[in-house]
Amino acid sequence: MIRFEDVCYAYDGRPVLRHADFTIAQGEATALSGPNGAGKSTLLRILNGLIFPEVGHYRFRGVEITAAKMREHRYAKAFHQQIGFVWQNPDIQLFCGSVAEELAFGPEQMGLPADEIKRRVEDALEFAGIAHLRERAPYTLSGGEKKKTAIASILTMNPAVWTLDEPLSALDEKSQQWLIEFLLALKKSGKTLIFSTHDGNLARHLADQEIRLDATHSCAVSRYA
Repeated sequence: MIRFEDVCYAYDGRPVLRHADFTIAQGEATALSGPNGAGKSTLLRILNGLIFPEVGHYRFRGVEITAAKMREHRYAKAFHQQIGFVWQNPDIQLFCGSVAEELAFGPEQMGLPADEIKRRVEDALEFAGIAHLRERAPYTLSGGEKKKTAIASILTMNPAVWTLDEPLSALDEKSQQWLIEFLLALKKSGKTLIFSTHDGNLARHLADQEIRLDATHSCAVSRYA
C-alpha cells in the first residue's frame, strides 16, 4: 500500500531524513520512534503529500506522490480522502468557527449529501464524547478537547489510512485510554495506522512494526512478533 524507496529530505541543506526504505501493508499499524528532531514529523508530512522526497520515491497504492501529481486537483482530492493526518498540535489543524463545523468540513469537501454529513458529525461527536462542545469555537477548548475534536474531524472522513503525530500528547490518563481503545478498534476494522510516539508501551501494544529514526536521521525497520 505504502512504499518508501531510499527517500531523503533536507531543510535548507540540513538532512532530516536519510535513505528511508520501507513498506507498509494495508491494515498494518506502524510506530515511528526516535528522539526529537530525528525526522518523524517530516516522514508523516511526506506520507500526507505536504512535502516531497528530494531523493528517492514515495508510492501510495502504486502511484508515485510528487509535487506535480498533487497539483492534479482530482487526484489530490481523492488522495486526501484516503489518508488522514492528526497533527501533534491541534491548533494547526482546527480553523472553523465551531466544533460541529470542524467535523463537517471534510465531508463537505468530499461532496457528501447533507443528511450523510449530519449523521457522520453526530456519530463522531458522540463517539469522542464532545457533543456538549458542538457550538464551541475550537480556540476556546482545552488541549485535550482540541485533540479529541481533531481526531473526530478525521473520523467523519473515514480514511483508509490514519497518520498521527504523538497522538497521546495533551491528553489526560482517561483520554489516553480512550484513544488507545479507539486506535485498537480502527486497527481491528482494517484501517492502516502510522503514528509517531515516545511511548514504547503504545508501540508494542498497537504496532505490527516499528520504524526507528535515530540522531543521524537514518531509519531501521523491525517487526514485532
